[in-house]
Amino acid sequence: MTAFPLCAPVAAAQNKIAPPYFGIHVVDEKTGRGVPLAELRTVNDVSYYTDSAGWVAFHEPGLMGREVYFGVESAGYECAKDGFGFRGTRLTPKAGTTAVIKVTRTNVAERLYRITGQGVYRDSSLLGLPVPITEPNLNAGVLGQDSVQAVPYRGRLFWLWGDTNLPDYPLGNFHTTAATSPLPGTDGVRPGVGIDLTYFTDPARPDRVRKMVPMTEPGVVWLFGLLTVTDESGQDSLVAHFSRRKSLAEETEHGLVRFDDAAGVFKKIKTFDRDNKWRFPRENAIRVRGTDGDYFYFASPFCHTRVKAVWGDILDPSHYEALEVDPETGTYRWQRERPPTTQTEESRLVKAGRLAKENARYQIDDAKTGTPVTFHRASITWNEYRKRWVMIGTQQGGKGAPSYLGEVWYAEADDVAGPWGKAVKVATHPNYSFYNPRHHTFFDEDGGKTIYFEGTYTKSFTSNPIATPRYEYNQLLYRLDLDDERLKAAR
Repeated sequence: MTAFPLCAPVAAAQNKIAPPYFGIHVVDEKTGRGVPLAELRTVNDVSYYTDSAGWVAFHEPGLMGREVYFGVESAGYECAKDGFGFRGTRLTPKAGTTAVIKVTRTNVAERLYRITGQGVYRDSSLLGLPVPITEPNLNAGVLGQDSVQAVPYRGRLFWLWGDTNLPDYPLGNFHTTAATSPLPGTDGVRPGVGIDLTYFTDPARPDRVRKMVPMTEPGVVWLFGLLTVTDESGQDSLVAHFSRRKSLAEETEHGLVRFDDAAGVFKKIKTFDRDNKWRFPRENAIRVRGTDGDYFYFASPFCHTRVKAVWGDILDPSHYEALEVDPETGTYRWQRERPPTTQTEESRLVKAGRLAKENARYQIDDAKTGTPVTFHRASITWNEYRKRWVMIGTQQGGKGAPSYLGEVWYAEADDVAGPWGKAVKVATHPNYSFYNPRHHTFFDEDGGKTIYFEGTYTKSFTSNPIATPRYEYNQLLYRLDLDDERLKAAR
């Protein structure tokens, strides 16, 4: 057993970089692609995190020109341990030169880059290397963004986020932030390379994002269930459910908003009763075309609420339907009177013998261990390649789980409403959160064989006292190959 580092071979890179920096490139040993969110830690506990291209620009007085040990750590990627259990390697930093550290991906999904926040390509910029987006270091003052929604709208992609951190104050905009970007294939746009976001900005402060739901009443405003539907005049309209809140737990008002193209903001069109807890667009909206007409289903985390894709029905709470267990037959049915049966409630019914397990829809087990997986939020979409509905979901809790809201799973079903079977974990974020995941079907490639999903990366809801610099409270994008052998257990 050796005490020397066993990290994959270190090679010199060919990039020409700008002094005084030493460039360290952490790459996937199989693909050669840079790995974002990799931590390099010196013996005296100084940490550096790779940017979205996998680069660290290193210039540390006292450590240049001598051998330096770097511990290497990255969720879902690893180096081999040495004889003392350390994972890392030794480099000799010299200005204007570079080195490569190869790591092995243990995640099924491949982490691609950070979409939002400051310094997305900070280190690449310092090293003088090319970057794939127009604003690589600060776009409209955005330092952090929570929970994404995105839909194609009028020839572009329309993006929404919740609370947004700005340089002059945490949660500097808590009335929703929005941006647009070109559709994939437009001007060579490829999701695997990067996303150029054009934010809606404050007319008086073009360096600051706009309040997209400029309500005068107090409280934060969140939008979910974003969808496009033909309105009363026959035009495509962007609609979402709004929730104005005093706190995370206390809601003060909710209803529907509609995007006003001329004003460039969302305006309230409907207010719902406070006791309406499910009859409205929720979380991730999915349009499903069927023999009985088109419906919008809402994954929260399962598709157990729906409404016809008709303007008047969306505005009328009495037209929303929920999927519940029929107490007489022990099977599921759609109805309008009661809220949907949840995964937790279904589990209780199965244990009590009131619902046969073969009739359950949400009892999902880890394909490897058989352990039940409880979901917090999920994205459910039709996949043309698999000819099935696929789910990307974040686990909530779980005995022995590395995180409370950071474990991401993949599952399949024949129907948008289930039943769902076994699931395979595709990404992990130990003692960190990755919540409200969203599969972007408009990014699907190779006929749906390759899919992309993103989520909010934050230490919220963890015991972790240390935030990852620049990555904290921002959006990470992953890519998943549905032909991966490890996903077969979910079929």
